[in-house]
Amino acid sequence: MTTNEAVPVSPAKPRARKGARPKHVPQRMCVVCRDRAAKRALTRVVRTTDGLVEVDASGKKNGRGAYLCDKAACWDRAVETGTLGRALKTTIDAGAAETLRRHAASLANAVQPRSGTIIVVREESNR
Repeated sequence: MTTNEAVPVSPAKPRARKGARPKHVPQRMCVVCRDRAAKRALTRVVRTTDGLVEVDASGKKNGRGAYLCDKAACWDRAVETGTLGRALKTTIDAGAAETLRRHAASLANAVQPRSGTIIVVREESNR
């Protein structure tokens, strides 16, 4: 072969295009039942920098957070057994425990459809 001869080149294969990449959905775990779910499907409870324990509806408050699912049994066990206190590395006082119980009761009355809006179900009273 001389230096002036052309070397045959195989034609480049076109790249196979892949579909759109699926959107990443953050996963979190309930501290009581250990079920994994999407971050938005769970409720975040946070220990603020002031040491208060609050329900974080936005999921963005500063502080140490723990997640609970919407099952009433998980909320009851989280407060009664101290599981939530261990996850938040604090002790939950009676006032915060009562606030958490009231929030758990409100979850029992709410149904969340896939659209993200909350519908409150009210029982009709017999007149």
